[in-house]
Amino acid sequence: MKFAVIGGTGLIGSQVVKNLNAAGHEAVPHSQSTGIDVVSGRGLGEAVAGADVVVNLTNSPTFGEASLAFFQTSMDNLLAAAQKGGVGHFVILSIVGADQVPELDYYRAKVLQEDVLGAGPVPYSIVRATQFMEFMDAVLSWTADGDTVRLPATPIQPIASKDVADAVAEVAAGAPLGGIRNIAGPEVFSLDELGRITLSHKGDGRTVVTDPTAGMFAVVKGDVLTDKDAYLAPTRYADWLS
Repeated sequence: MKFAVIGGTGLIGSQVVKNLNAAGHEAVPHSQSTGIDVVSGRGLGEAVAGADVVVNLTNSPTFGEASLAFFQTSMDNLLAAAQKGGVGHFVILSIVGADQVPELDYYRAKVLQEDVLGAGPVPYSIVRATQFMEFMDAVLSWTADGDTVRLPATPIQPIASKDVADAVAEVAAGAPLGGIRNIAGPEVFSLDELGRITLSHKGDGRTVVTDPTAGMFAVVKGDVLTDKDAYLAPTRYADWLS
């Protein structure tokens, strides 16, 4: 099969391309660096021409309100190109619990992306993943202040990007789901606990202070970013750290 992987040079996309090619498919990465622009539509027709499957792993350049316009426009352009090119399967990556956190613009934007795809003309699959292990350093940096890092006790079920890429490639190579598959890491932590584990492993002497008002995850209610019924990926956080 031939795959057009839009956003195929990023953290997940590059691994999806590698997985699909290793399985004997032809997966071609496309991104701004290869000359496409999902917002203007430049190069999209050529990128998806002849593809059996489009995997869209592009991301908004901002996490604020502008992300809604990004996902609306990029999906409209990509779906139009995919329909014109006769693509038979369109796959996106979203976030477990995104529809439960309307307070976050970016999560509302990801739900919008899902809705546009579901209402579109191309058979589809949505893979929803929990928070990436690779993002923990960024989370720690958002609320760091001197010798302390403030984090809420939000339940998190971290997943390794490799496991996400494996799941996306598997779904992309299969029949369209016409719905959502949830994937998650094998363990649930509170975010503050995960911060302490991470800093301890790095030999970082800063102290994590539990603060229910700190950072973007403070607005998350309950355990909506976790899913005990999801497909559980194999990589544990301690193994990923080491």
